[in-house]
Amino acid sequence: MTKKISVVVPLYNEEAVLEHTYQRLKNVMEKLPLDYELLFVNDGSKDKTLELVQAISFADPHVKCIGFSRNFGHQVAITAGTDYASGDAVIIIDADLQDPPELIPEMVHKWQDGFDVVYAQRSKRDGETFFKKWSAKMFYRTLHKLTDVEIPVDTGDFRLMDQKVYTELKKLNEKNPFVRGLVSWLGFKQVAIEYERDARAAGETKYPLKKMLKLSIDGITSFSHQPLKLASYAGVVLSGVGFIYMLIVLFQALFTSTTVSGWSSMIVIQLLFSGFVLVILGMIGEYIGRIYDEVKDRPLYVVAEHYGFEKSRVTSDAVFMNQKAN
Repeated sequence: MTKKISVVVPLYNEEAVLEHTYQRLKNVMEKLPLDYELLFVNDGSKDKTLELVQAISFADPHVKCIGFSRNFGHQVAITAGTDYASGDAVIIIDADLQDPPELIPEMVHKWQDGFDVVYAQRSKRDGETFFKKWSAKMFYRTLHKLTDVEIPVDTGDFRLMDQKVYTELKKLNEKNPFVRGLVSWLGFKQVAIEYERDARAAGETKYPLKKMLKLSIDGITSFSHQPLKLASYAGVVLSGVGFIYMLIVLFQALFTSTTVSGWSSMIVIQLLFSGFVLVILGMIGEYIGRIYDEVKDRPLYVVAEHYGFEKSRVTSDAVFMNQKAN
């Protein structure tokens, strides 16, 4: 029996590049001796992305589309794609073509050699600002230091996962998913493929600074409680500094004629410790906020429409998602 590959492509305002992405993916997949499906997940796009995917799905039986009721986020779109995938393996790739579809045959070859996860590791990043390259480098290395899970550096979500891997991924049901970290946490037999990341084919990046910061916070808080420990260590150090300074002030008051004005030193100490307390409260708040998201147990996403699926398939998936939410 011919094996099947599901290619999951999250979309958010990608009308400028969508047709080109579809053609490149189709050209690559048709050369493989495997069945395939292209599963586009429209994450609440405000342009004509959904209409374009609809037209493609009507013309090509290999193309399926899921449309969210609103924008739920890139990581959630990836999760939805794996929820609805039906292949023996799933490949996650962004629509901007920074990750080349032409790398897919090599991924499939590694999978056929017995690897359960094949992830693409960037050796070079073209078309990105110095700040984005630097911040990404710092994030991956900081995350690597903080967590006990071996999350490869310089990797995104571009990867192939065997069916048994993404089946386990479905069971995790986290409300703030950090997919690349969850896949590393699952384990299985994993291997890297190095590549040079291209500049975006068209349109604008969908990961501005605000979203990059959220992804970073999700990654760190999902896989490490080290920030809380670091806060404790910093508290001990600052308390020690404050105690030493108190001894200096007492010594000056009792044994010297040095006039201690008081106001400036008191304000400096107050600002220092107040800022420290606020940072600690912010860290604790991030973790509590994630606990709050988990206990609400709302569905991770809401599908407003879908195209290209068999009716029985969609019905069974709807039942699955309802059970998953509960």
